[in-house]
Amino acid sequence: MMKTPKTNTDINTDANIDTAKTLASTSPREIVKQWVDAFNAGNAELLSRFYHCDAVNHQVANKPVIGQQAIYQMFSAEFANAEMVCIVENIFQDGEWAILEWKDPIGLRGCGFFHIQNGLIVLQRGYWDRLSFLRAHNLPLPTK
Repeated sequence: MMKTPKTNTDINTDANIDTAKTLASTSPREIVKQWVDAFNAGNAELLSRFYHCDAVNHQVANKPVIGQQAIYQMFSAEFANAEMVCIVENIFQDGEWAILEWKDPIGLRGCGFFHIQNGLIVLQRGYWDRLSFLRAHNLPLPTK
């Protein structure tokens, strides 16, 4: 018996179906532009809709976050702790990949790699300086 592929069911099913249909025909570069808009709006629910239900978001300064619901929870917690703004410096595309080079108003910089299939992010890796981020937002520093 064939296994039925999973769909995005963790967050607002109807919205996910509409989002997936719209994004499926959108270029990875354009999806990342829309992702940045949702990020800058601080909208964790909308951001989570850009991810496949089994997506991995690995901000390399932290442990990987697996699954759309966990990614939603991660963004919700992050937006509650700090005001974050992503200013796009460059977005490059290579096939199913989009690469985002960013900065923010307080001088932090980083980059993100987004693997996008059928209009949804299946893997995201982000590179940025965690210690500078924590200091800039007056958040607790690691003790180790």
